[in-house]
Amino acid sequence: MAQLLPSQTAIHYWQRVRSTVPLTLCLTNNVVTNWTANVLLAAHASPAMLDDDSEAEALAAVASALLINVGTLNATHAQAMTKAVASAKRAGKPWVLDPVAVGLLPLRTALCRNLLRENPTVVRGNPSEILTLAGETAKCRGADSTQGSEEALMAAKHLALEAKTIVAVTGASDYITDGERTWRIDNGHPLLQRVTGTGCALSALVAAYVSTASNKSEVLEAAASACAVFSVAGEEAAQKTLDRNEGTGSFAVYLLDALAMLDEITLEKRMERKMR
Repeated sequence: MAQLLPSQTAIHYWQRVRSTVPLTLCLTNNVVTNWTANVLLAAHASPAMLDDDSEAEALAAVASALLINVGTLNATHAQAMTKAVASAKRAGKPWVLDPVAVGLLPLRTALCRNLLRENPTVVRGNPSEILTLAGETAKCRGADSTQGSEEALMAAKHLALEAKTIVAVTGASDYITDGERTWRIDNGHPLLQRVTGTGCALSALVAAYVSTASNKSEVLEAAASACAVFSVAGEEAAQKTLDRNEGTGSFAVYLLDALAMLDEITLEKRMERKMR
């Protein structure tokens, strides 16, 4: 059974990230590079955006965490990602796999399945991506899922146990599971699906947050806390956007503002509201 994440847990990891400013190496898609870096900066992490294989391999060994996002994959990027993952593993650094549109095209599907064998610290994906990685039939439109996160929960649990990882399946509600324990986040707003790269940026934020964890139980809590922080910021940004009768461009800016200005009181108030 999935339980709502307590606000004090999210606050705890939010404080850890702010105090450590984790260097988060992102090998991500070229649609969202700038946006992802700005999200990390707003959340008080330090972004590094690379795709050269030698530089990525070197930095993965010393960065706090690594994100692998296959959104705009090519053969050169695949090589850099494979080397970066091996380097991060040798150095004992956490890494997150975002399997964008896995199952749709052969290169990304083969790479994601190969990387899954390297036991990522966290896999963060939409319901269709998680269902596909778990070997089940999924429905999608491009990189977007047409299925709800609750439909992928059992697949997420199975995948977590099989791959010895934490799986975060995100949607209207977010579910973060190690296969046995599951946290649920009910915060968020539909406007988050109207801006390109919010899921990609969330994966980077998850990487930053799990860098502060010292064991698998903490990794589960930290990944869930990243989802909670991002979802609450989305609520804050949506409220401001709608109050001012503005559109998605304003929402994107307000989301960065909300991440930068977030405080314990806002996190507690918005998360506790879902507990009632």
